[in-house]
Amino acid sequence: MSLDQLIHKCKSNDTKAQSELYQLFSSKLFSVSLKYSSSYAEAEDNLQDAFITIFNKIKQYNNKGSFEGWLKRITINTVLQRYRTQKVFDIVNEEAIVDENVDIEEDDVSIDFLLKCIQELPDRYRLVFNLYVLDGYSHNEIADMLAITSGTTKSNLARARQILKDKIIEYKMGLNTQSL
Repeated sequence: MSLDQLIHKCKSNDTKAQSELYQLFSSKLFSVSLKYSSSYAEAEDNLQDAFITIFNKIKQYNNKGSFEGWLKRITINTVLQRYRTQKVFDIVNEEAIVDENVDIEEDDVSIDFLLKCIQELPDRYRLVFNLYVLDGYSHNEIADMLAITSGTTKSNLARARQILKDKIIEYKMGLNTQSL
């Protein structure tokens, strides 16, 4: 069955088609959910909530643009909605922001270590970092998505970068002392 046929059947509430769509996209959307969630269990819950929303709103998909992109946006918005209701963001004065561009050297640091560090960031920093750095959203777009100011997104991004830099420096120093 083609993707267009599958979408059409899902729009008719065909549970078999919904199950097939879930099997087809759940692993990709789980990785998106995990990127924005604070734990594996939370990511699973968010994925389930995202699929409920997907199946409730699939009739709104009008075959314009990427279907996978549409699914990804719903998944991201589902996770972000949870954080918007928890008020995890601190509002900051935009004039007080120093735009720190922290350079992180890639040598001696594995991608697994970097991903682990990103996952351990506080929610407000992890969400902004992922949206800006990994998914390419602008500060204005992130501010709209999270119902905060663009100054707050800039501040949270700078803080996330600094935390990551500190963790990498600490990690590298541990490697250097082990080799002595």
